[in-house]
Amino acid sequence: MKLKPIVMIVASSLLIPSVFAASDAQRGQQLAMQGDGSGAPCLACHGANGEGNAAGAFPMLAGLDEGYLFRTMKAYQDGTRVNPVMSMNIDNFKEQDLLDLAAYFSQLSVPKPSAPSATTELLEAGEKLATLGNWDAYIPPCSSCHGPNNQGVDENFPRIAGQHASYIEQQLKAWQQGQRTSDPVQLMEAIAKRLSDEQIKAVAAYLASQPAQ
Repeated sequence: MKLKPIVMIVASSLLIPSVFAASDAQRGQQLAMQGDGSGAPCLACHGANGEGNAAGAFPMLAGLDEGYLFRTMKAYQDGTRVNPVMSMNIDNFKEQDLLDLAAYFSQLSVPKPSAPSATTELLEAGEKLATLGNWDAYIPPCSSCHGPNNQGVDENFPRIAGQHASYIEQQLKAWQQGQRTSDPVQLMEAIAKRLSDEQIKAVAAYLASQPAQ
């Protein structure tokens, strides 16, 4: 059971398109700062340095895997992932625009996480779930798919260490409630449905407190 995600990781890594070699991070920066004239630029929600916004649950994009960023933006365009704000602002982007944006954000330095506001008890509960899981409830540790220290593994398993707790919590609940289904390896929905609200809050708080490497 524990080996299945590893097999999927290896298989998925063979599918990463070679088109990333043609991406232009400098042009991606221009798009992120200025947009294409049809909607708000990326910085309006995700910040000038891709740092995101915890209060609005806008995710940090800085340093995420290039393939993951590209695939996520494509999912918003084709409707397999739904968010009214994202869809409205990304609909008119061409594939090359998405490639350039993905290249730009993937190269940004990741800010250090803020000091956690969660209680020690909550952080310890989150650490246990993230690093050990709860196999009695068929909940694997986050790191079994998202890699050592949850730093991410290719385009299917993004870095979640250092991501905003508000965003992680929001997305786990979206998986849990069937509002998000864009999972190429079909793992997250089943796992999220086994988590209690308190467990979601705990693991989100712990992951947000961890540094990206």
